[in-house]
Amino acid sequence: MLSVDRVEKSYKKGGLFSRQRQIVLKNISFDCQQGECLGIIGESGSGKSTLGRLLLGIEKPDHGHVLFEGKRIEERRARLGNISAVFQDYTSSINPYYTVEQAMMEPLRLKGMAKQEIASKIDLLLYQVGLNPSYRSKYPHELSGGEAQRVCIARAVSTEPKCILLDEAISSLDGSVQIQVLELLRNLRQIYQMAFIFITHDIQAAAYICDRVMIVKDGQIEEMVRIEQLKDVQSAYSRKLLQMIIT
Repeated sequence: MLSVDRVEKSYKKGGLFSRQRQIVLKNISFDCQQGECLGIIGESGSGKSTLGRLLLGIEKPDHGHVLFEGKRIEERRARLGNISAVFQDYTSSINPYYTVEQAMMEPLRLKGMAKQEIASKIDLLLYQVGLNPSYRSKYPHELSGGEAQRVCIARAVSTEPKCILLDEAISSLDGSVQIQVLELLRNLRQIYQMAFIFITHDIQAAAYICDRVMIVKDGQIEEMVRIEQLKDVQSAYSRKLLQMIIT
């Protein structure tokens, strides 16, 4: 479904006239299959969020390709209705002047759904993420962090995309709320049979939700392993991350 082939990305480094470039991603290749939850794990500065922007078509790679069902992800027709995202900063993900209903209506309108159909869809989505219909009229400042992120997840799910990218989507939440949101994501994945790309620095959260994890270090793939084989990782860096679960 999603295929990444020898992707590289660098940014200009230094002053305006500098020719130096900092390599952020180097020779990244992997696939994410339909219905799979693939974790992308790495410490801050490993390049995982840059990779996320490339997977969403927000930025283009310097070399290599990101393909969604054979089409380049930069092309709007490849992305539209097929891939959506949930980000870490839920406070800026929802227009502060929009109610929950208005925020959720946007992608459904773009999909061309009728007004009556949109209304019933919003009620269903709120129910699926554990919120009742009274939340339709609330504004972002009236929501807790967990509630706001649930709204962002409902909006991402609304068009029933084939893939949702979650970039540190639980890292700003309290521990107990993180577990609730992870459980919510597992349930939604089962309902809609969609793929997740779960970008995180938290290997414990990835172990809870993912089928496979790709461990990234200094812009390169360190190791790719199935969750049930996580304890058998080979590299020293991967073992170091694994210690965060054990200790």
